[in-house]
Amino acid sequence: MSQAPQDQIAPLLTSEGWELLASLGPYREDEAFELNSTLRKAGHSPELVSAVLTQSRLRTRAEAKFGEFARSMLFTQAGLEQATRLNVAARHAERFAQAGIRHVADLGCGLGADALALASMDLTVTAVEMDETTAACATVNLIPFPNATVVHSDATAVSLDGIDGVWLDPARRTTSTSGTKRIWDPEAFSPPLSFAESLAATGRAVGVKMGPGMPHDSVPAGCEAQWVSVGGDVTEVSLWFNSVSRPGVRRAALLLGPQGAAEITSAEDFDGGPTAPVGPAEGYLYEPDGAVIRAGLVADVALELGGHLLDEHIAYICAPGLRDTPFARAYRILEVMPYNVKALKGWVRDNGITVLDIKKRGMSVTPEEVRKQLLAGNKGGHKGGGRGAAKTATLVLTRIGEDRVAISVEPV
Repeated sequence: MSQAPQDQIAPLLTSEGWELLASLGPYREDEAFELNSTLRKAGHSPELVSAVLTQSRLRTRAEAKFGEFARSMLFTQAGLEQATRLNVAARHAERFAQAGIRHVADLGCGLGADALALASMDLTVTAVEMDETTAACATVNLIPFPNATVVHSDATAVSLDGIDGVWLDPARRTTSTSGTKRIWDPEAFSPPLSFAESLAATGRAVGVKMGPGMPHDSVPAGCEAQWVSVGGDVTEVSLWFNSVSRPGVRRAALLLGPQGAAEITSAEDFDGGPTAPVGPAEGYLYEPDGAVIRAGLVADVALELGGHLLDEHIAYICAPGLRDTPFARAYRILEVMPYNVKALKGWVRDNGITVLDIKKRGMSVTPEEVRKQLLAGNKGGHKGGGRGAAKTATLVLTRIGEDRVAISVEPV
């Protein structure tokens, strides 16, 4: 039976626990069993050893979100799952700083990622967390910032007198002995979305982090909704009210990656905006980033590329020429075939294809199952070549009107 989060944190909040944790190198799964035995033989209690190894593992996982800062922070499993990546938290903090906000309440601060980013910009931060163990972690994580205070309290019960900005990251998961489970209803979040709207009604600058799958009809009127993608992974939609929302922006897709940041915005509501023409599969196929799709900006990107949609309900774009864009991945179209498993299996065999990448939209098929079907019995031979001459291919399965098609493409 796994230990409760508090049992994994309390032993670390001692001089022995903190020193032992600091003495460990990067966590390695293949060394964990031996290290466990070594630490126990050195006289450390089983509870402390378990807590230290768990924390070491979480710190290693957290480096993807927090970089080198993770090495001196405390984490819980559930807290790390929901924690904002540090580069995204910095974007949140910039909003408040640029709006001239001086004191921000981080309600539902979790492990303190956003509070850390806010405090690093010299803003006064009151970080509020209802879970005692998570609040203890946030207190440790914010020790370097004297301008940040952690309050163990219900976010809806804290006085906001003198506070001109509010950031909320509502809890969207429930935790039990079997792990965490995602909640989908915004009114079941803690605190609920309606609470954030009530704060915005007071005129304060309010920002709210929501899950990226938030339906458009759940986005409140009068706010800016910005979907954020990090390295192609859509991480959140943030809602911005009052002075932290941008004039003339109703929805946006912000992409953060190795090449920097790129953003596309629209002043139109979700049922407005331009429409793109529909046309054949030709030239180049573009696969929009998930944030672009979530924000309903596929048509905007299609027009920017001088292209068209394959189907008005499916997020694939085609254009006659290759255009550089951060908002979609480009593929050269090689061949368009009807979707027929028997015929496609012959195509795979004749071309000696042994590695097959399958993408799909608008079709109720499972790429893994289709791949198994198409590669079944294929020994790698092909016309014009010997056995063993392997070949990689990419197939895009989709609909064009009523027709189901398989498009052979080559990544650019």
